[in-house]
Amino acid sequence: MKISYTPIGVIHSPFTELNGMPIQPTSESSVSGYLEIYPEFAEGLKDLEGFSHIYLIYHLHKAYQAKLTVTPFLDTVPRGVFATRAPRRPNSIGLSLVRLERIEGNHVYIEQIDVLDGTPLLDLKPYIPAFENGENIRTGWLEKNSQKVHKAKSDQRFINES
Repeated sequence: MKISYTPIGVIHSPFTELNGMPIQPTSESSVSGYLEIYPEFAEGLKDLEGFSHIYLIYHLHKAYQAKLTVTPFLDTVPRGVFATRAPRRPNSIGLSLVRLERIEGNHVYIEQIDVLDGTPLLDLKPYIPAFENGENIRTGWLEKNSQKVHKAKSDQRFINES
C-alpha cells in the first residue's frame, strides 16, 4: 500500500540547522515563526483565528534513516522510538502544539515554534482541551527528566547517526 501526502504549506522559522534548535515548543529557546499556507488551501483557514493553539503536523524532511531504538535528547538510555519524540521514525511525521497569534491572508503567525525553517506542513488542527483526555497522565521514562525540556536543545545525535 502506497501512501502519499501533499503539503498544504511551509513552516518558516529562524532555525536553519538542526543543531542547537529547541527540542519541543515549550523550550525557553522556542520562538516566533509563521506558516505560509499555499493559496489553494488558504480558504481552509476560515474560523481558525478563534483558537489560541494549533497542532502542526509536518514532514521531517531532514530526518535520516529510521531507527527503532534511539537515545532521546532528555536521556542517556536507548529507548524504543515509539516511546520518544525523536525524529528518526519509520514515517517522518512531526507534531508540535504552538500558540496561534494571528492570521493575515495565507500567513499564520505562531509562537513557541521548534521546527526547522522550510519544513513542509502537512496539516494543522485546532487544539481543543475538551477533546483531549488529560486524566491520570503518565510520562514513563521521561518523568525523571521532564524538567530539562525547557532548556534542552537539539544536538548532533540525529544528524549523522547511522
